[in-house]
Amino acid sequence: MLALERRNTILSILQKDSRVVVGDLSREFKVTEETIRRDLEKLEKEGFAKKTYGGAIINDSSIIDLPYTVRKKANVSSKQDIAELIGVRVQDGDHLMLDASSTAVYIANYLKSRKNLTLITNSIEILFELSDIEGFQILSTGGIMKEGSLSLVGHQAEKMLRSFHVDKTIISCKGIDTEYGFTDSNEMEAHIKQVMLACAGTKILAVDYSKFDKISFTKIADLSELNLLVTDREPDQKWKKILNDNHIEINY
Repeated sequence: MLALERRNTILSILQKDSRVVVGDLSREFKVTEETIRRDLEKLEKEGFAKKTYGGAIINDSSIIDLPYTVRKKANVSSKQDIAELIGVRVQDGDHLMLDASSTAVYIANYLKSRKNLTLITNSIEILFELSDIEGFQILSTGGIMKEGSLSLVGHQAEKMLRSFHVDKTIISCKGIDTEYGFTDSNEMEAHIKQVMLACAGTKILAVDYSKFDKISFTKIADLSELNLLVTDREPDQKWKKILNDNHIEINY
């Protein structure tokens, strides 16, 4: 196993268990404890972990942009539930925009049973996921591939998106807050999502409940921009009132 693969696997374990122990990782990966300590030091420098005596804990910050391979494996059942809820809202023949979030990949996979969809995305993985589906029209934004992800961003991507109007835009985010709206950890990703929302008749936010009451680095939009919020569990009364006041439908 390459060092990068090992660190990503360690990060996945941290995402799941919140902590790791050097000795346990050394035995699991069949490497020295010193090698594991170097891995944890690198994860700490990158902002993903905090070293402790004998191990490390997760740096649970909504500002940190985790590697895509790690994000894809996190909260899988929640993303599958969200994908199913959104899938029933998509009709044959719809025109859609999907962002490059890991949640969007699960949504794209669920949509394979639909017919004659037109789908515009900045996600390289979604392009691969749907590459063998007959009857779909798939459009890529082009643009610059963001480091550490499978997403296309930048001026060319935004320019392409502005050329279209779609029935529904479906995006995710890193944090959602009653006052600050919904936010992301990367400014260029946030810009793409802003453009996608402006191009849609129906604006859908797909987000698991762990993102509620969190604020990430940069704002995407106010809650009032949304038409539908899809999540994996029932929001509390505070959130129900806020969403209702903003005329946002909730699906969970």
